[in-house]
Amino acid sequence: MTRLPRQPRGVELPGPFPVGRYARTLRDELRKRARVQLVGEVTGVSRSKVQAYFELRDEEGAVPCAIWLDDLGSAGLPEGGLRDGAEVVIGGGPDYYPGGGQASPSFSFRATQIRLAGEGDLLARLEALRKQLRAEGLFEPQKRLPRPQLPRTIGVVTAESGAARRDLLAGLRRRGWAGTIVWGFAPVQDRRAAAAIGAAIRRLAELPEVEAIVVARGGGSLADLWAFCDETLCRTVALLRVPVISAVGHERDSTLLDDVAAVACSTPTHAAEAAVPLDCVAARADLERGAAALRRAGEGAVRTRSRHLVSLARGPARALRRERAALNQKTREVRAASARGLAERRTFQQRIAVVVLDRAARRAAGAEASSRREALRRAEVAFRAHEPQHTLERGYALAEDEAGEPVTSAAAARQLDRISLRFADGRVGFHRD
Repeated sequence: MTRLPRQPRGVELPGPFPVGRYARTLRDELRKRARVQLVGEVTGVSRSKVQAYFELRDEEGAVPCAIWLDDLGSAGLPEGGLRDGAEVVIGGGPDYYPGGGQASPSFSFRATQIRLAGEGDLLARLEALRKQLRAEGLFEPQKRLPRPQLPRTIGVVTAESGAARRDLLAGLRRRGWAGTIVWGFAPVQDRRAAAAIGAAIRRLAELPEVEAIVVARGGGSLADLWAFCDETLCRTVALLRVPVISAVGHERDSTLLDDVAAVACSTPTHAAEAAVPLDCVAARADLERGAAALRRAGEGAVRTRSRHLVSLARGPARALRRERAALNQKTREVRAASARGLAERRTFQQRIAVVVLDRAARRAAGAEASSRREALRRAEVAFRAHEPQHTLERGYALAEDEAGEPVTSAAAARQLDRISLRFADGRVGFHRD
């Protein structure tokens, strides 16, 4: 509730006025306000001799209302149309009864028109709320949650007795699922059922073993399904950690819960498929077919191996003869190879002996040649020691004739016309005068 601002101290207020006069002024001011239409749910209906009283409510507030019985009678409502839980549209404006010395004052919305809310009114409200939740991003969180292919435990929110429960169980049986269901029974017909449905969903979500939650209900008008368009319920579902599968109504029905849920299903049977994506019956059939194929393959392999073993068992003698023949052939080959090896070894050894002897002979011949070369070198040294050139190098000279023969005596020199003296570094010639 919003409080009025306090009056600053020291400021004088007008008045004081008689309360009756102020009450009438308040009534006149309220009656001047524009006439409007309101839509909401009727609650607390009562009647007096001249008028009917009720409250018009929605999720955000309530307004006390009154309508003259004459106006109510001319509105054309069906018998019992103005009742608790009815969705109505009223036209009128605010009014105030001043009261008096013995009567209490009261405020009300004075309705002059009233009709039951139609699909168009509810659809307009639904579309406005849908736009608001979409703008806040509440349609996406549930759809991002992972869903197990084969959950062990499923929570279900539905009426304890009804076709939706039977259809869901039948769908799960057809899929061959043998897990656990945790029931969260709640009213699904009353317009005020949203709170009970939300509480059941929260209780199931708090259980750690619950892996998915199904909310199921049969078909009906939008007014019948209005509890599943409740803003609080939809906000609760959007923020849960557990994926919620909506299966409310039939194919043509659409609620706000369908938009915020992880999956929206057209029927409870479809919800069973969404809650257990793996068709256990088909999976078992595939497994059985695979096992049968494996069994047939194994039996065929055993038969093939058996025939092979039988063939082996019948021919051990043939196999032994083949092995003996192969062994004899190998023995002959080994003997022949040994003989060839010995011959080759003998030939090789002979070649080695020849080479060794040849090298020895060459080595002996080389030693004899070296000895002879040494003797020759000594002889050469001795010969060179007696060579005349060495004498000349000591300062002597050799007398020679024109033919280069040595002149060994003075008498021979006197007989020659020409004589030369050979020194170590050259010759000098002389002529007889």
